[in-house]
Amino acid sequence: MSEPAIAAVSTPNAPGGIGIIRISGENALEIAEKVFVPVRNEKISASKGYRAYFGSAFAEGKKADEAVCLVYRAPHSYTGEDVAEINCHGGLYITNSVLRAVIAAGARPAQPGEFTKRAFLNGKLDLAESESVMALIGASGRQAANAALNTLEGKLSGEIDACAHAVAGVCASLSAWVDYPDEDIEEISASEMEQVFSDTKAKLETIIGRYDSGRAFTEGVETVIAGRPNVGKSTVMNLLTGYDRSIVTDVAGTTRDAVEEKVIIGDIVLKIADTAGIRETDDKVENIGVEIAKKRLERAELVIAVFDSAEELTQEDREIIALCRDKKKIALLNKSDLSRKITPEEISPFFDRTVTISARTGEGREDFENALAEILHCADFDSEAANLTGERQRDCCVRAVGHLGEAIEALHAGVTLDAVNVCADCAVDALLELTGKKASAAVVDEVFSRFCVGK
Repeated sequence: MSEPAIAAVSTPNAPGGIGIIRISGENALEIAEKVFVPVRNEKISASKGYRAYFGSAFAEGKKADEAVCLVYRAPHSYTGEDVAEINCHGGLYITNSVLRAVIAAGARPAQPGEFTKRAFLNGKLDLAESESVMALIGASGRQAANAALNTLEGKLSGEIDACAHAVAGVCASLSAWVDYPDEDIEEISASEMEQVFSDTKAKLETIIGRYDSGRAFTEGVETVIAGRPNVGKSTVMNLLTGYDRSIVTDVAGTTRDAVEEKVIIGDIVLKIADTAGIRETDDKVENIGVEIAKKRLERAELVIAVFDSAEELTQEDREIIALCRDKKKIALLNKSDLSRKITPEEISPFFDRTVTISARTGEGREDFENALAEILHCADFDSEAANLTGERQRDCCVRAVGHLGEAIEALHAGVTLDAVNVCADCAVDALLELTGKKASAAVVDEVFSRFCVGK
């Protein structure tokens, strides 16, 4: 039996040209029929589906708006259920009024991600494909959108299923040989098993590597602009954002809290924080900002360290260098339009890349962008390949790689085949969890809890 009907506004919570109220589930068309009346008085509940009807939407017994109702019949809909979508003008009052009328007619409000969850439960999408829906919605650039679309179309699931199938084949052979010793079943050799485990492990490691290099496109890199006061950090922030996001003055200590912004450079997404200048100070408020800057720097994935190339290196500069030691890091020698007193050779040994720049004039920005792409290994990312779309999927692959490594070690150690089989089974379980074929209800609920309402 179909699920009870759910409903939500599936367009953004803002005024727009159109507002869509989506209804899915049992009696979805009957419910739509109570709210929407076609101009020809056709019965929506009798529609064959794949039809658009022009008419009026009603709320509280009165005409609320002219509207169009789209009808989809199960199982050929997004959710796999009967679906009606009432399209009205996109005013917030109108769409919310029609939604309230739909709920009063018998639907219940949809939970976050519940439409896509029903698509998953009805076999329209697997779990990896479902997660790519939100990745596609949240894509900030071409590379991220391409990667999400390829996952939605099943490229990742196809590769993961192939890996799981290969290892499961070994497990099946081992189980048959162990469980039926009296049957004439050919024993799979240790070398054959190791070949399958090694090949699968290598494929998964490649997929993991693409995710790590592709996060600059798909999720964004936690980035901190660091440096002592008055080296031009806020000017660098404004250069990257393209507008005056940070206050710029000649007064040391102007920036006291972290100023945050998401910046897109080409297709690379940086989650940037412009922090207080790091120095010793007796100002209590500024000192709090300095401590915040140090903490943000500790957890940053990428540090853009800014130095005033018109002044000699100071002890505070050297402290910045020390704080960046274990990070991915780019040094910006700022104020290249002034007389230079620091050379790249003095800084380069301590950083992955060193770029001379004038944040005030924009000179050197292209060099910075090239350095950024190199340090984040963006050239290694192929958006057309099978790509993971989140940490949950990455964790499944990492666990599968670990179990396959244990299976290989067990083979080398000469332990019983039962132990090898346990390791291989665990690897298969991790891969099936990724696609949702063996995911617990808690995992499924967690995935869809991160979706927006209406999707």
